[in-house]
Amino acid sequence: TGVTRVLGSSSRMQCVDCSIRICLQILAAKCGQAGLVRRKRAFHVLHSLAFCPDGKGMEGQREILRHVFDAALKAVAPDAALLRHVRLDGAGRGELVADGRRWNLADRRVRVLGAGKGVAPMAQALEDMLGERLDQGFVVVKYDHGLPLKRICQAEAGHPVPDEAGVRATGRMLEMARTSTERDLLICLLTGGASALTPAPAPGLSLADLRQTTQLLLDCGATIHELNAVRKHLSAFSGGQLARAAGRATVLSVIVSDVVGDPLDVIASGPTAPDASSFDDCREILERFGLESRLPSAVRDYLRAGLAGRAPETPKPGDPLFGRVRNILAATNRQALDAAARAAEARGYIPCVLTDRLTGEARQKAVELAAEARRRAEAPGQGGKGLCLLAGGETTVTIQGRGRGGRNQEMALAAALELEGQPRVCALFAGTDGTDGPTDAAGGFAFSDSVARMGGREAARALLAENNSNAALALSGDLLITGPTRTNVMDLAVLLVDRP
Repeated sequence: TGVTRVLGSSSRMQCVDCSIRICLQILAAKCGQAGLVRRKRAFHVLHSLAFCPDGKGMEGQREILRHVFDAALKAVAPDAALLRHVRLDGAGRGELVADGRRWNLADRRVRVLGAGKGVAPMAQALEDMLGERLDQGFVVVKYDHGLPLKRICQAEAGHPVPDEAGVRATGRMLEMARTSTERDLLICLLTGGASALTPAPAPGLSLADLRQTTQLLLDCGATIHELNAVRKHLSAFSGGQLARAAGRATVLSVIVSDVVGDPLDVIASGPTAPDASSFDDCREILERFGLESRLPSAVRDYLRAGLAGRAPETPKPGDPLFGRVRNILAATNRQALDAAARAAEARGYIPCVLTDRLTGEARQKAVELAAEARRRAEAPGQGGKGLCLLAGGETTVTIQGRGRGGRNQEMALAAALELEGQPRVCALFAGTDGTDGPTDAAGGFAFSDSVARMGGREAARALLAENNSNAALALSGDLLITGPTRTNVMDLAVLLVDRP
């Protein structure tokens, strides 16, 4: 009764924190020492009652955040994306049509190659479309991301750390490309994760060399552009080299972008796109991060050979080989954001897409987004409607501690610290691939009481300092676990803002 009286005397948006504290004192007085455990659970319930008399409260906000995220995922499903751009025209003629280009399949052999976390649904869609017109195919996916296929062979390999299974799979794809002829149509399916899934060490290099170099760059907070520039020059597959291996065959690539700005030469490390980066760029990147002396000796020797012209450069824009290559961008982060905006609007929020080029240090970007949400929470609403702020892209984490997490979980933890005691704002930060760092989580939520459920501000800050966001969000019950989504268009940030 006391709890109901206090909450009933508060307006929906004013003095809520005071009301909750009074209610907790009532509970403590009634329950004594045993009430300490109950108080932590009660805070969540009381917050919900204070803000939503209909009983939805924080769990209602969590459901809306997840609904908006799921709508974004559906919009960039790789199989649907492929079917928006590629179709079979005429049962008798058997023409394949892709963005206005036509290929008569009557006198062509159709072969399929692919790599990425979301390539299996695309392969299924092609099998259903082409049937017996599909001669053969081979794709490689991340472990546990495969689907049953009928005519296309499938292998699984390591991601984000490449493994020997990936080396074998990439070798098989290169061999298929090299044995293609001018009568072949080689359809390449590429989605996020393809870079790690297709390790093809250049002559004189080993998989261990590639792994060590990649990890050094990741630990320094290198962007995907910087990482891929180096990886392409240590590979026999990336940077247009798959297209080079295909000889005189026609190449059609259908691509799902996981890179800010959607540059074809960076997505999946650009195996069928001209490469604008060079060995000189690799040197500049490694020098800027102070990594040259820490590289494996074989990598240093190979890069020096490339700088001296003794190792082959990747094919560049203007190379005649790209006259027979068609690259189609089928799904992007912007498409996901637009779908998220429509879903938020349907739930009564005014959507606002802030950017689809979110980059930088994860925790700092989370602070900036939370600050923007708090600023807007103070502005008068339009007809009582709240806001849904949306951002997409890919941040980085400079690792300083020994904890576990990922860029989205780090953003959720940093945002939770900024939103402590700010019940008008809540947020979700998540990777569209369902994976965030070396964890089973896709990301995490941030609510005004998340820090309290982590054990308090001091504990939360200590966990952030150790890059231990996974443990922090596990304590507060704010992890988002989706399992494999079989797509990847980078990350999404969704912030709900209630306004007076």
